[in-house]
Amino acid sequence: MPQPFCFRFRVRYQECDGQQVVFNARYADYVDLAIKEFMRALGCEYSQLQARGLDNQAVKLTIEWQSSARFDDVLNVFVSVKQLGNTSFTLEAEIRHADDDRAIAYSQAVYVMMTNEPFEKTPVPDDLRELFQVGAPGVVIDQSGR
Repeated sequence: MPQPFCFRFRVRYQECDGQQVVFNARYADYVDLAIKEFMRALGCEYSQLQARGLDNQAVKLTIEWQSSARFDDVLNVFVSVKQLGNTSFTLEAEIRHADDDRAIAYSQAVYVMMTNEPFEKTPVPDDLRELFQVGAPGVVIDQSGR
């Protein structure tokens, strides 16, 4: 069975704090970047959703830290669909060290599908639901420079 979608990147110096580890707020950035790349791999880029009169808004983001990442570490963020509701979907992101597969953090992000104007909840369209159910297994977006 192929791995779930993977976004790979290298930790930059400015993302680290005085303790020389990745600053906690940066993990939300990492999750957001990985989810955007996941959506792109599905063919659901934000501009494509907007052209259809749709939007999605984050309503919840949780992050649980298991260990620290440091400057120049290469990290993998594995993204998959955790749950599909009528108007919402939950994506999980598992951040792991690329070299030793050590767990760094786990995140869940809940999004609500909305119309553009006015901003109102709307069901996840059937074609997007099908894309979410398939996911993007085995797809790797590598921005680490390796």
